[in-house]
Amino acid sequence: MSSFEEPAAPLADLTDDLALALRLADAADAVAMERFDSADLRIDTKPDRTHVTEADLATERAIRQILDAERPGDSVLGEEYGTSGDTSRRWVIDPIDGTHNYMRGIPVWATLIALTVDGVPRVGVVSQPAIGRRWWAADGHGAWTTTTAGDTRRISVSAIDKVSASSISFQSIEQWDDVDLVPTLEKLARAVWRDRAYGDALPYMWLAEGRLELVAEFGVKEYDIAAIAPIVREAGGRFTAFDGTDRLDAGSSLATNGILHDDFFALLHEEGPR
Repeated sequence: MSSFEEPAAPLADLTDDLALALRLADAADAVAMERFDSADLRIDTKPDRTHVTEADLATERAIRQILDAERPGDSVLGEEYGTSGDTSRRWVIDPIDGTHNYMRGIPVWATLIALTVDGVPRVGVVSQPAIGRRWWAADGHGAWTTTTAGDTRRISVSAIDKVSASSISFQSIEQWDDVDLVPTLEKLARAVWRDRAYGDALPYMWLAEGRLELVAEFGVKEYDIAAIAPIVREAGGRFTAFDGTDRLDAGSSLATNGILHDDFFALLHEEGPR
């Protein structure tokens, strides 16, 4: 079972895996940016009625080609081409997270690359080349980002310790409506200082940088969040499913600055009039 949980004991050094993940992101950026905002971009509809572009497919193929050459013994899970192999080490890929933004020429989309070991995400890279930003982390290595100026700096979550002073991203009303939690979302919005629906991977990175205190989301797959969890965790935050479990496959996420995790959880799950 895949989970967000922190390692129970020190693992083998992840330096080489992190370096590879960053090189995978370089390759993905080059492929994805080549077709971004192209007037003749090919867009198809998948069986689940979501969209996929030629760039989604080409980006995942580029990542898989490198993994086949450099980590032939590892398995791979990608959004577009499914699962290859069955090993304790698995690379989890979302070639373009935010496909709908990508196909409309909106620069807020990302390539997500994670390495899970025994189902737990240990390495994560989130690369957003259209806005010139990248974030990454590995267990014991801290969480890092490159700025638009090209500088590298370590990041950490905020020290805000009151729900009433917090800024949050709830992703979309539709997600909360799908799970019959719009009244809960309304209660949350009234309890915090500021609420916005930024969407996709970027608000999690803002949380890791100390700019938000909560990001909650529904309808997510493992490839949507596996790369994000190590970054939030290494930045000092906490990442669980909405129900408080550590499962990556629970279909939801609740990421916080850690200090407020229990307070947010209690607020979101308290019984009251619906």
